[in-house]
Amino acid sequence: MMEDSFVLPGDMVGSLEEFVPGDYTYAREGMIFATTAGLVKVDPKTRSASVIPKTNAPVKLSHGDIVVGEVIDLKDSLVIISLAFKKGYEDRPISDEEATIHISNVKNSYVKDLRSLFSMRDILKAKIVDERQMRLSTGDEDLGVIKAYCNRCLTGLMRKEGKLICPNCGNNETRKMSSAYGLGVV
Repeated sequence: MMEDSFVLPGDMVGSLEEFVPGDYTYAREGMIFATTAGLVKVDPKTRSASVIPKTNAPVKLSHGDIVVGEVIDLKDSLVIISLAFKKGYEDRPISDEEATIHISNVKNSYVKDLRSLFSMRDILKAKIVDERQMRLSTGDEDLGVIKAYCNRCLTGLMRKEGKLICPNCGNNETRKMSSAYGLGVV
């Protein structure tokens, strides 16, 4: 199979003598086959044959990916997030996928109380640190809450001199804010 060839699910991509199976492929009886419609890509360093999806296949989440989601629950040492999308794939929503942020992965310093850094309905940006257990981290400066709502009146909070202030009721709140808070960019 030639690189950049368009393949459909079940089409042969290469042989196990030449390549190892990469993303969106599987091996059977010495051959590598496509699991989705897309373009064949060969990585000469790893000798892997992959398929770059050209369909609305579900987004594949991997270690190091940046994702955006909404806080749906807070425990003593865990934040539970309903994932919305992966950065770079904003047009392909993630459905029915939840992830967690352990208290040790919130900041690069000690965290005493998660409720002082996150609240229900917060929209946040995080990095996947374990794709099997769907554990996330907000340790980097550009990661954290990108949109928050007042706990008193549910109005969107405005960033003012490093603090979050409600323009409606004047309530002050704290969050583990992303450096992109309120900018509308991921």
